Amino acid sequence: MTLEDLEPRPQRGAALTALAREDLDLFSVEELGERVEALEAEIARARAAMDGKSSRKSAADALFNFRS
Repeated sequence: MTLEDLEPRPQRGAALTALAREDLDLFSVEELGERVEALEAEIARARAAMDGKSSRKSAADALFNFRS
């Protein structure tokens, strides 16, 4: 068992909440551009996960409704 095992897990969405609270005035234009690129990559990752879940659900629905 490590010390990490003893620490509480962060709540779901906590990182996004913290990100949204950051003061953007402290960032340069270049840093804001990098931030936008990182956020766009995260959006693409989330959309890919949604697409994967939708296809698995469709496949499961097709499997269990094949008798219709």
